[in-house]
Amino acid sequence: MLLGIDPKVDFAFKLMLGNPAHPSATIHFLNAMLRLPVPIVEVTILNPIQGKDRSVDKLVVLDIAARDQLGRRFNVEMQTTLPAGLPKRILYYNCLSYLRQIKEGDGYSALRPAISICILDRKFFSNESRYHHTFRLRSDFGDLVLTDDFEFHIIELPKFTVTANAVRVLPAEEKWLFLLRNAATMELNWLYDTFDEPEFKEALGVLEMIAKNPEDLQFYEARLKFLRDERAKIEAAHEEGKEEGKEEGKEIGKEIGKEEGIAIGIEKGMLIAKVQIYQGDLGDAIAAKDDLLKLTTSQLADLAQQLQVRTELRDA
Repeated sequence: MLLGIDPKVDFAFKLMLGNPAHPSATIHFLNAMLRLPVPIVEVTILNPIQGKDRSVDKLVVLDIAARDQLGRRFNVEMQTTLPAGLPKRILYYNCLSYLRQIKEGDGYSALRPAISICILDRKFFSNESRYHHTFRLRSDFGDLVLTDDFEFHIIELPKFTVTANAVRVLPAEEKWLFLLRNAATMELNWLYDTFDEPEFKEALGVLEMIAKNPEDLQFYEARLKFLRDERAKIEAAHEEGKEEGKEEGKEIGKEIGKEEGIAIGIEKGMLIAKVQIYQGDLGDAIAAKDDLLKLTTSQLADLAQQLQVRTELRDA
């Protein structure tokens, strides 16, 4: 029997790795991804899915927020599309995680590291073959470190390719990535036999329970449909933006060179389509295309990101 539950769907991802009832799976995952000098031995989920919160209309599921025994904060998200302004989005939410540690009157010494993990089901760094990227606050000259309090991990699943017969000998990090990429289409018995560590069995048990629990399954399927619709909407916006951008690019090309102008025009067209989609979803007045064309590419990207954040905060 196939498992049939895709752990990349945010609802399943959060129940599997952001569930207070299954902390050992969360601890094992974080230690495997981060390889911290001081391993995580305890974890508190700061934003669990509460009780029977499975209403179909509550379609935005928060990222996983957690704290360990040293007070370190972790923000883990699974993205099946590429959100507008992804680097700024990751920075924004990790900064929030850092700032929320202290209250008015507390000293800065109370602050503990904030670590972000963003797992992408899309390629982001197209010219890099590496699938796991780590970023910290370091000097431009040498290895001088300003602080270890900020750490960012971006993991591109499409770049991770391992055959099923090699899974048993993989390190823990790569086993988790294989599970995320392939679990939905694998035989359940094979998964339990291959991932024989107790933390993996616990994670698989959560996914299996989603398939068996009608209420959870209904919400999972609603999330799956929503994410597919969002992907289709973004792809449609890209195609529309490309066509509009080509026309805009022709005009720009007259001034700065044909090929460069068309490229800029296509990028602007896609950003304009995104802005208008978000404005429509939020109930804002949809800006006229001619007005948006007056903005620079950077201004359009910032506007798209602001609207996306508003959408997420509205539905959270």
